[in-house]
Amino acid sequence: MTLKNHLYWIAAFTVVFLDQLTKYWVVQSFKLGETLALIPGVFHFTYVTNTGAAFSLFSGKVEWLRWLSLGVSLVLIALALFGPVLNRLDQLGYGLILGGAMGNGIDRFISGSVVDFLDFRLINFAVFNVADSFISIGIVCLLLASFQKTPTTNRRR
Repeated sequence: MTLKNHLYWIAAFTVVFLDQLTKYWVVQSFKLGETLALIPGVFHFTYVTNTGAAFSLFSGKVEWLRWLSLGVSLVLIALALFGPVLNRLDQLGYGLILGGAMGNGIDRFISGSVVDFLDFRLINFAVFNVADSFISIGIVCLLLASFQKTPTTNRRR
């Protein structure tokens, strides 16, 4: 069996690597709650942990969220292995989402919370991480891919 959807796997593994590397750097370099202003009042690195999902939704529901991360990851892996060969934008989108789900899932299984540190204060946005960023980019890729697909019809001629 040959591995298909190469871009999918490259994207997923790249995201997991970058996500875990940046989180390791933050944990080693900052104290919990510490912030570093890169552009004061606009963009900071702020080390926080999140026991919930995006924007701290479902805070404290770590057990449920860790299994959700694992389930999403397994479904996406099965899609790449057993599904059709995907177009490049779909491969990229699903790969980025898989990498993000795995990156945050690793945190949830190891420590029970996710390390967040990207802090855009100008727009008062929730602190997030590399995995969250790539999940969002992956969703945009899938939306763009859906606009490129030609609609199919079931009408008989």
